[in-house]
Amino acid sequence: MEIKVLKSFVAVATHRSFSKAAKELNTVQPAISRHITSLEHELGVSLFFRTSREVVISAAGKHLLTDAIKLIEHTQQAKQSAIRASSGHIGTLTIGYLGGATLSFLPRLVRQYITENPTIDVDLVEMTASEQIEALEKREIDISFSRPLPNLIDDDYVSVPIYADKLVAVVPITHELAQCSIIQIKQLQFDPFILFEREQAVGLFDSIITQCDLSGFSPNIKKQPNHMQTVLTQVSSGLGVSVAPYAIRDLRCEGCVFINLESVDVEMPLVMTHHLHAQSPTASAFAAIVQSEIKAIQHSMS
Repeated sequence: MEIKVLKSFVAVATHRSFSKAAKELNTVQPAISRHITSLEHELGVSLFFRTSREVVISAAGKHLLTDAIKLIEHTQQAKQSAIRASSGHIGTLTIGYLGGATLSFLPRLVRQYITENPTIDVDLVEMTASEQIEALEKREIDISFSRPLPNLIDDDYVSVPIYADKLVAVVPITHELAQCSIIQIKQLQFDPFILFEREQAVGLFDSIITQCDLSGFSPNIKKQPNHMQTVLTQVSSGLGVSVAPYAIRDLRCEGCVFINLESVDVEMPLVMTHHLHAQSPTASAFAAIVQSEIKAIQHSMS
């Protein structure tokens, strides 16, 4: 049953007149008659009884009328929903993010987005860099805040640099170097190291190992937690020291001291990434907010 045929049927049933139905639908009466005849043939029932004075709806027609009105309403709703989704007025937005690297700015930008787009369902999912790569490939997240993607897959995505972080030493407040403002990484060579798990952030882990190697030692890695918060908790508990991005200072870090590393000029970029093709309107709107705030973010992270 075509929607235009059902509209003709509803108009005739409402007005009890073919001519009035044609006028309402801005068409001619023969077209309305053809629609009703084709619908009756399709269903194998009579929908109206016609006399010289009136059009009377049949019992089958009365039952069809209720469903036809609902179908037409649902069709209109579906059409409007598609239009609103295309314009970004309804829908969902799922954001994957590195907790420590985004805590200082992401909540504020999400609040702004929700204020401007109150009908969008926003979901924030904290993920490691590796988890975000997998989630992007599976289309489980619309936007990623993480480290740069591997070269093998970055052609399928758009990445926008947000800010560049630096590596710092993280030591417990009771450590002998805790009062220093800057140290050589080699000064940590005899301490047990607590490093974020390599499988979750290969680039970060390998950069730290490289810096240690350049300074002439291999770190004594005792623990590899898979959460940055756990790294900080273990350092503050006196279980060892760490080298990590400076942005994690925004996590709970009581009992930890962050110390600059001399001659370690490794940059740890944070990028916003989304799919190159088929980016959703909801993601486009959020990406625009982020891009308008990049300078402010960079200033706050410097």
